[in-house]
Amino acid sequence: MKAIGYKQAGPIDAPDALIEFEAETPELNPRDLLVEVQGISVNPVDVKVRANFAPEQGTKIIGYDAAGVVRQVGSDVSKFKVGDEVFYAGDLTRPGTNSELHAVDERIVGKKPKSLGFAEAAGFPLTSITAWEILFDSFALQEGEGKGESLLIIGGAGGVGSILIQLAKQLTGLTVVATASRPETIEWVQKMGADHVINHRESLVDQMKALNLEPRYVASLTGSGGHFPAIVELIKPRGHITLIDDPQSLDIKSIKLKALNFSWEFMFARSMFQTDDIEKQHELLNRVSELIDEGALISTVTNHLGKMSAETLIAAHKQQESSRAIGKNVLDGF
Repeated sequence: MKAIGYKQAGPIDAPDALIEFEAETPELNPRDLLVEVQGISVNPVDVKVRANFAPEQGTKIIGYDAAGVVRQVGSDVSKFKVGDEVFYAGDLTRPGTNSELHAVDERIVGKKPKSLGFAEAAGFPLTSITAWEILFDSFALQEGEGKGESLLIIGGAGGVGSILIQLAKQLTGLTVVATASRPETIEWVQKMGADHVINHRESLVDQMKALNLEPRYVASLTGSGGHFPAIVELIKPRGHITLIDDPQSLDIKSIKLKALNFSWEFMFARSMFQTDDIEKQHELLNRVSELIDEGALISTVTNHLGKMSAETLIAAHKQQESSRAIGKNVLDGF
């Protein structure tokens, strides 16, 4: 089968940063689906892995979002059958989705939204899982809760921010404040449904005070190291902070006086460690699929970069690394 990967970690402008090659068709575990990949998207994790993690051997295939058609099922599969259309975010410990065929555990796979094409559907899984887990695992909210409280999302125009705004508005009573700094990103987060937009390049504390809001929840999706002191200052006592990025350091002792809760969100944890509740990702993806088909959630895709190839994937990685990406970049399969 065709696949795209890399032999040596490094910058995207290095020679052969990503290459097309022939790979073996994946072998299936008992709970696996073999999916013919029809669409993929690119996320920050793709570029982090490519830049920093050398293959243990041979050529490493990355890619952590896909939509496609089930072509074969493992011996213990019970949730899907051959011919089903699916979408999912994969497993960081296994070969990725930048390939013609991909093996994935059915317990982290959902039914593809019927109203979307494959590429557009591939823009949802990783960010939707991340956003869902922030709201309902990290913050421990129940659907419908949150009225009278507010959520501050730092980095509202990225892939996770775009769907987190929507899920919070559709499924909770939270007032949503999202940060954006450029005219086009401000317009985007407003389109996603944010109640208020503030600028993360200016004082978050002053802007939240001007809104007369003291958030109980903060989801910091980018620049968390620099924003952390302001977050601690502006959040309510006994509030909850969740981070998804990788700050070099944090003054975690600073959260003690307000008795704040702190957590990381990493959507690959369930698949990496085969947690007892791994099927929650199957369930939430099915719910997201229904919400999309009902029109409750709108697409977060902003760029369709054509068919998957080494050239188009390099372009997608460059866009992701520019720190100016809005929403999601997607591609068709081979």
